[in-house]
Amino acid sequence: MRLLIADDHDLVREAIAALLKGQGFADVTGVASLPLAVEAIEAAVDLPFDVILLDYDMPGMDGLAGLNRVMQLAPDAAVALISGAASPTVARQALDVGARGFLPKTLASTSLGMAIRLIASGQVFVPYEFMEQEEDNPIANLTKRETDVLRGLCAGKSNKVMANDLQLAEVTVKLHVKTLCRKLGAVNRTQAALIGKEKLG
Repeated sequence: MRLLIADDHDLVREAIAALLKGQGFADVTGVASLPLAVEAIEAAVDLPFDVILLDYDMPGMDGLAGLNRVMQLAPDAAVALISGAASPTVARQALDVGARGFLPKTLASTSLGMAIRLIASGQVFVPYEFMEQEEDNPIANLTKRETDVLRGLCAGKSNKVMANDLQLAEVTVKLHVKTLCRKLGAVNRTQAALIGKEKLG
């Protein structure tokens, strides 16, 4: 079985790879972003990956858009999300668009190999306890970049200043503001900032 793990946190990615190798998965490839995952998938066309794990918040993912792109590139692979911050709502959305599973980074190490074998066999894996969590914090639905922008709103920063701080185009920041307002149920950036101050602390 060939596995691809895409996660921008080196320690997390390497720890997962080492853990899986210790559980009998000999062929594990690790990359640090979605573009690198795409390169690895395209390079493996003659010997494709069986299971692909994507970190929800890594560079290039853009939420579920990255998941969709990988599923189109590797239609025969079992593609699943891994995340330390995404909410049960995100997990449900991922499953709705065709992901084979959602693996929280809090998943017990003994369960990881079992979950991957289950996904590879064509079944869907998502921890019941995780899906039953109460979602009283709308911040959990934001991507890491959206959370960064929300912190900027809380600090009273303009789109231009946030763009400079985050090394993004100003139009991209404007789009993030619009998206996070929708996710938070805020009618404008001021209300989003008030929600952010309450939830982010």
